[in-house]
Amino acid sequence: MYALVINPGSTSTKVSLFQDDRELFQRSVFHDAPQLLPFPTVNDQIPFRKQLILDMLKEYGVAPAQIDLFIGRGGSAQPQAAGVTRIDRLLYEDTKNAVGGSDHPAKLGVMLAYELGMEYGGRMYTLNPTNVDELCDLARITGIKGVYRNAQSHVLNQKGVALLCAEKLGKKYEDCNFVVSHIDGGITVSAHDHGRMVDGNVGSGGEGAFTPTRVGTIPVLPLLDYIESHSIEEVRRMCSRAGGFVSHFGTSDADKVVAMAKSGDKRAALIWDAMIYQICKEIGAMSTVLKGRVDAIVLTGGFCRFDDLLQGIRDRCGWIAPVHVYPGEVEQETLYHEVMKVERGEAQPLVYTGEPVWKGFDWE
Repeated sequence: MYALVINPGSTSTKVSLFQDDRELFQRSVFHDAPQLLPFPTVNDQIPFRKQLILDMLKEYGVAPAQIDLFIGRGGSAQPQAAGVTRIDRLLYEDTKNAVGGSDHPAKLGVMLAYELGMEYGGRMYTLNPTNVDELCDLARITGIKGVYRNAQSHVLNQKGVALLCAEKLGKKYEDCNFVVSHIDGGITVSAHDHGRMVDGNVGSGGEGAFTPTRVGTIPVLPLLDYIESHSIEEVRRMCSRAGGFVSHFGTSDADKVVAMAKSGDKRAALIWDAMIYQICKEIGAMSTVLKGRVDAIVLTGGFCRFDDLLQGIRDRCGWIAPVHVYPGEVEQETLYHEVMKVERGEAQPLVYTGEPVWKGFDWE
């Protein structure tokens, strides 16, 4: 049995091909911001990313029609429960139309899996999309009536590494409290309270630390001043595609920014350190959500390759709880193995209903 795992991110396309529990290949293609910004919308990237996938399969001598399972990372549909979900027409259309309110590139995983599955045959699944909603009600409230914080995070990888950390501690995920931070092209920090992600920054919505492509939290009044001389569409792009390093340096390549800092560029060094500083602030905030009862701070994502970033977080946050590091991510294998549990009859898949898991407060 062949299974193709498709994992689009804000700065990369990662693809894995499995055959009978053996990973035949895993490829990750980096996309610097200038390569993706010409696409007016995330949906417009579909042909570009699909061709990348088809080229990879051709390189490894596997025809798309040979693939039994198309498994895609997801997001942008209505907020969902955690778990494996079958991809059908309704989920595809809601993902395409971003009815959940976030136009994150992770959505392309569901769209590509569906289009390839419909074109070449094969069953289609997704797991733990970016908008899994397990928020506590306190985390939803803002200072504007009718405007609520939503759930947008690297759920797939965060839950995956949280499970690994719990196992390392000799516990079940459902018995632990973790602060988990995914640090890469996007940065999200979440409080995991006994197996549920009860709070976290809305990374793709422009909240939290700024990132290679995202603006992060900005005071409202200066932002309004900025909007007066820029279009709303420009500001939307800054939230998830053209902010952060792209705004400061014209690139989303962290290696270039770090190299600039190490070569003595004071501006690059300050901006890099400021990002680390803001990540630490988010970790501290999430520790208060858990009332200081934190079993571990779990760091994951591609930026865990930078020693100064890890040390900076340890210096500021190590007093809260032990820091455990899982470099890169475990998304590919998690997507595959959780779907295989469904294929073997060990778990039941969820059915996407088109309704959000949280439907508002009773008084509305």
